[in-house]
Amino acid sequence: MIIETLKKSRIFSPLSEEVLEEISPYFEPLDFKKGDFIFNEGDESKWLFLVSRSRVKMAKHSLTGKDVILEIKSPGGMFCCAAVLDSRPYPESAQAMGDVSVIRINRQNLTKIIDKYPGLKIEFAKYASDKLSDAYENFKHIATEKVEKRIAYVLLKISHKSDQDKGGFTKTDFPVKRQEIAEMVGASVETCIRTIKVFEKEGMVQSSGRKLLVNVEALQTFLNDQENG
Repeated sequence: MIIETLKKSRIFSPLSEEVLEEISPYFEPLDFKKGDFIFNEGDESKWLFLVSRSRVKMAKHSLTGKDVILEIKSPGGMFCCAAVLDSRPYPESAQAMGDVSVIRINRQNLTKIIDKYPGLKIEFAKYASDKLSDAYENFKHIATEKVEKRIAYVLLKISHKSDQDKGGFTKTDFPVKRQEIAEMVGASVETCIRTIKVFEKEGMVQSSGRKLLVNVEALQTFLNDQENG
């Protein structure tokens, strides 16, 4: 499981099979039940985690007491690496969305393999740059865009994590609750439900049980029209 997870990771996948075999003993696997917290916001960041199975929800506590979902991590996804490398507390909480398997490595061993394989420094730098760009885009959407556009943006972002095509629609390969989408865009659940129903009527999304089918082209056209409008 460890090597397979590393192969799915953006940071570690460029390493050769031989190197992955060499560094794999530094990682250890862990399992969490649905709803379990892997760590809480403010905890000491001793470990870097990567998702092996299911999904992990990254959330931050707001001043109003509600959780704001920042991101959903899929297999191969890594979280809070900057905090671990900088010895800062975890800036957000990580919660299992299903029965989750992860692998983890402590700071000391992570530093050891980065020093041994300098190419990892470049990969971590690229990753940090992209995360900063994503954070800016997320802030811009929440702060300045209409709720319909924010929801469309999140649905596109979720669909990009899946390659399950079904008749022109991309099927998200994990259940997404309307409440979770609402928490990601900073809107009420009722507003989120109404907006998705409008999207369904216009052929941009379809409901398939507890999962959503996303018409990527139609949603992207909607966002482009909003930009030009």
